[in-house]
Amino acid sequence: MFPDFNIEKSRYERKFVVDEMNYHSIYQQVILHPAAFKEIYSPRFINNIYLDTNELDFYFDNVAGKGSRKKARIRWYGDMLGNIENPVLEFKVREGFLGNKLSFPLHSFLLDENFTLDTLKSVYENSDLPDWAYQVLMKLKPSLLNRYKRKYTLNFDGDFRLTLDNDLSYHSIGVNNNSFMKNFKSNDVIVELKYDFEKDKKATQITNKLPFRLTKSSKYVNGIDFMNYMLT
Repeated sequence: MFPDFNIEKSRYERKFVVDEMNYHSIYQQVILHPAAFKEIYSPRFINNIYLDTNELDFYFDNVAGKGSRKKARIRWYGDMLGNIENPVLEFKVREGFLGNKLSFPLHSFLLDENFTLDTLKSVYENSDLPDWAYQVLMKLKPSLLNRYKRKYTLNFDGDFRLTLDNDLSYHSIGVNNNSFMKNFKSNDVIVELKYDFEKDKKATQITNKLPFRLTKSSKYVNGIDFMNYMLT
């Protein structure tokens, strides 16, 4: 269904969920880290439409803790609704903490109350996608919409990137009848450490100085859980 995992092109992604400190305190911990992390971009809002099978196979594989996991999403920056410019299709294949990501630019589209699965199919047909990707997409449907604000930092050596995500919100989305009124907002701050495969031996020097709890938390899993909770 997806291309084979390529360890030589993989990178580590380690996540920390911080709910006992405020955002400013968390950022101070990052800036004061001995590895000398500095902000490298202006913060920006990230939006994602997650795609899954009718049976939510990607969700359940993650919940079950399977070593091999897959994820498919459409990502863009800026406003969540309206005319979506420069969206990117991303396929992620994970083996434990290691992940590969394949990205493909998509045709622009309109995300409003008239959005349906057919909207996405039209996007796919008007985008330059490899055959395997198109075949995969024909088996998937929109399962979750989420949004958060991300701050980017990089250590002095340029080997490790730490991002901070806050203002998280999750919104229901389906194949039709989308009003996006059903949503859940989270006060959690997600800290992610990302680095290339060959830098793993140095990673403990970074993580040992972070006063955060390592987690296998997934925004996608959390979002589906929140939506299901709201339905009960």
